[in-house]
Amino acid sequence: MAGDERAIGIAPVRPRVGFIGLGVMGRPMARHILDGGFALTVHSRSRGPVEELVAAGATAAQSPAEVARASDVIVLMLPDPPDVEAVLFGSNGVAEGASSGAVVVDMSTGDPLLARAWAARLAQGGADLLDAPVSGGEAGAIAGTLSIMVGGRADALEHARPVLEPMSGRIVHVGDSGAGQIAKAANQLVVGSTIEAVAEALLLARAAGVDPVRVREALLGGFAASRVLELHGQRMIDANWKPGARSALHRKDARIIQGLARSLGVPIPGFDQAADGYERLVERGDADLDHSALLILLEEQAGVRVAAAKEEDA
Repeated sequence: MAGDERAIGIAPVRPRVGFIGLGVMGRPMARHILDGGFALTVHSRSRGPVEELVAAGATAAQSPAEVARASDVIVLMLPDPPDVEAVLFGSNGVAEGASSGAVVVDMSTGDPLLARAWAARLAQGGADLLDAPVSGGEAGAIAGTLSIMVGGRADALEHARPVLEPMSGRIVHVGDSGAGQIAKAANQLVVGSTIEAVAEALLLARAAGVDPVRVREALLGGFAASRVLELHGQRMIDANWKPGARSALHRKDARIIQGLARSLGVPIPGFDQAADGYERLVERGDADLDHSALLILLEEQAGVRVAAAKEEDA
């Protein structure tokens, strides 16, 4: 058993980790990695989160390439596919600094076809790309309970798994490159459609003169219960549009979902209504409201405010 680390009592070497993109989701995710005992190098456009993590023990890098040179596993959490592509392949990008054997974990939500193309490009230099988008929102990022859906090589996932575990309540290897993004598209289809359904249900109750607070309470005990009803239903009642997930980001996801559905000839009429709502929210200047703000559009159409019930019936 010579050379077996378990036999001679030597702990496996932990991978060095890089994290790029310290926004609403990325900052708590990176903090969980740091708290998990990993050496962490960080980079972000905003200095505040970088300084916060450096104060907690991380190392700051001046570019994505510098992050990659210092890391065995590089995690990306960025808003849009163009941002990911620039970080990966732009000047001083990850591809310039990543060594052979490195694993890049893109936890952003994006296009499955781009994920496959990026994986092929990185593979030319010997690095793996996992498309590993998440579900759970800001609350899940803070709690470390995100659901992570992964596309890419199984061996690469096993190398990165110890880094993902501090952030996650569930890690599922869905399939080859792009499969993680397909799963996230399905997730966002369900979430968007359910937000629309919850908004319609609470508005219907209020328009009929019934307290939506009580209706939500009743529904949470039955077959209609869901995390969307629990969390976003409360947001709707409170008229709390502070973003956990911005409407602009769900519009981006909706366009990916609709494009994918069209290319496959798959009808998604239930989701199309929610997608139209996100387009309208962004066009009217409400891009930064939480995606549960679909209710605002329905309230305006009906002339009834769900949120008023909380104040009037208290």
